[in-house]
Parts: sequence; structure tokens; C-alpha cells
Amino acid sequence: MGASLRDIKRKIDAVKKTKQITKAMNMVASAKLRNAQLRIERFRPYADKYYEIIADLSGRADASIHPLLEKREEVKKVGIVLVTSDKGLCGAFNTNLCNAAKKLALEKKAEGKEVKFICVGKKGRNFFKKTEFEIIDAKVDVLNTFDFQLANEIGEFLISNFLNQELDEVYAVFGKFVTVIKQEPVVNKILPVESEAEAGVSSEYIFEPSVEGLLAELLPRYVKVQVYRALLDTSASEHAARMTAMDNATKNCDELVNSLTLVFNKVRQASITSELMDIVGGAEALKNA
Repeated sequence: MGASLRDIKRKIDAVKKTKQITKAMNMVASAKLRNAQLRIERFRPYADKYYEIIADLSGRADASIHPLLEKREEVKKVGIVLVTSDKGLCGAFNTNLCNAAKKLALEKKAEGKEVKFICVGKKGRNFFKKTEFEIIDAKVDVLNTFDFQLANEIGEFLISNFLNQELDEVYAVFGKFVTVIKQEPVVNKILPVESEAEAGVSSEYIFEPSVEGLLAELLPRYVKVQVYRALLDTSASEHAARMTAMDNATKNCDELVNSLTLVFNKVRQASITSELMDIVGGAEALKNA
């Protein structure tokens, strides 16, 4: 009984230490979330308005006016930019993103298209390293601290591959931050850029210089803006998912400690009862002797 009590006590101490870790990680994730949430909430209106203007301008011009607007007659190669976290312990967040990307990849493959991945984040890269799909570029250990320069690098890579016809379409799969308790995988088409008619946007703008001049300047940046939005959304979603996961883990630790304490008390009571019975039995034996 003594050894059993020691084992239970050791388990209780271990769970309490685990609780300290999960609670600390929850606080760290909460602090990082505030900053990440502020960044995406500030950037979304800019990205939405940018998209609206680009859709309107491209709707005024023929697709042949700029190569980033060009829809290929036959789509043979599809690029998927998958943005995940570099670290785990955030519930099913990364698994959901990888599954969404895999579903899209299998759909495109079923249509006879070659699928290539651009992975941002270690979790996504590790997932697709074990599959049949080719990873043509990977950025890992970059989401802890990043700025627009990262989106610029990825955007330049995508534009270069699209213009060289190494890719005919490009999609982004990322975690959209909705609320602290809700993050959802999103698939967003980046290239070719959609026109006004396709996007359902209609506005009147007075602008200078020509549509051609504006699109030449704005379209490459539009691609980078969409990439940056995916990075910001995923960053905020990662911290929110980890905060929720660590909060649940802390609660589970409390429940486990309570359960083990109950077992400990029952075992200790049984041990005391057994010892009392031995004492009473010994006393009775001496009395009868």
C-alpha cells in the first residue's frame, strides 16, 4: 500500500507541474495574441479596399493588358501556398489547415493537374514532405517575428513562377482569425488576379495615369498584400488556438488532480483500515492467549 500511495502522490505532483507549464504557455499565447490580433484587424480594411480597387481596375481592362491577369487556356500546374505554424500545442489548428490543403491538392490532381506546394511554417512542410506532392519552396521558423518583407519574398517567388509558366494558378490556404475561439481554414485564389465581373465588385473611380500604368504598379503589390494577409491571419489564429488548447489542458490537469486525490484518499483510508484490523487482530490474539 505504501508504494502505491507514493506512486499516486508522484503522479499528482507531476500533473501539478504540467499545470504550471500549460498555465504559463496560456499566458504567453494570450500576450502574443493581443499584438497579432491588432495587426490583422488594422490590415484587413486596407487589404479589402486594395482588392476592391484592383478588381474594379482589372474589370475596365482586357486580361491581356497585364500577364498577372491572364487566364491560361489550359491549367496544367497549380501552386498552393500553405501557411501553418512552426510550433505545435495548438490543438487541431495545423491538422485542419493541412487537411484543407490536401483536399484542394487531391481535387486538382483528379482534374489532371500537377500540384506544387509553397510551405510557410514547419508543420505544413513536415506534413507534405511525407506525401507525393512536390514542395518547391519552404519558409520555416519565420512566423515568430515577421514583417512585409517576408510577404514580399514569397510574392516575388510566386509572380516569377507564374510569369515563367511554372505555375498556371496559385491558391493560398491559411487560418482565418474569426474570434479567439474560432479559426477556420480558408482557400483564397491569388493568381491569376480576378476581374471586377468575377469578384462582383463595382465602383466608380477617377484616376490617373492610365489603367495600364496603374495595374502595372499595383498588381504585383496586390499579390504580396494577399500573402501578407494570410501570414497575419494565421499568426493570430495560431496564438488563439494555442491559448484555447492550453486553457483546456489546464482545466484537464485540475480534473486529473482531483481524481487522483480522491484515489489517493481511498487508498490511504484502505491502508489505515487494514493496519487497524491487524492491530485489533493482534490484540485479540494476545487477549485469548
